[in-house]
Amino acid sequence: MATTVHEELAYDAPVEAVSAMLLDASFREQVLERQRVLRGSVAVEGGRVRIEQVQSARGIPAFATKFVGDEITIVQEEDWTTPTGAAITVTIPGKPGDMSGRAALAGTRGRTVETVDLTVRVGIPLVGGKIEKLIADLLVKALRKEHEVGVEWLAQQA
Repeated sequence: MATTVHEELAYDAPVEAVSAMLLDASFREQVLERQRVLRGSVAVEGGRVRIEQVQSARGIPAFATKFVGDEITIVQEEDWTTPTGAAITVTIPGKPGDMSGRAALAGTRGRTVETVDLTVRVGIPLVGGKIEKLIADLLVKALRKEHEVGVEWLAQQA
């Protein structure tokens, strides 16, 4: 089984500005701050982005805390092979499951839409589907927070 995530995030900025923002370590660090992670780091080299973050597991259902513990380490890697397309992988080191997919930027008339499609897989019998849905919901919240910060970031750059 697998759970899918599809998000479309609109920005009032040209593709070039959104692409530059997504490859800016300062922007990604600001997103981590706003997501209130316990600890985090960002590395950007060329078109490769690596974000490692540790979040509190407080507030997640009890069935999931058995598998993740008190803290959740999340490693997100993006490989922007073109200014408008990236392969994305998200892992939780030491835990079963993975998330992978693509991000794409498309622009018209100074406006850009970032489309993110991810597939979440957790290979745990009986509760895997529930954990996939939980992770998918967390990913959507994270993408929406990144979008919120991105709108503000781009307004400041204009």
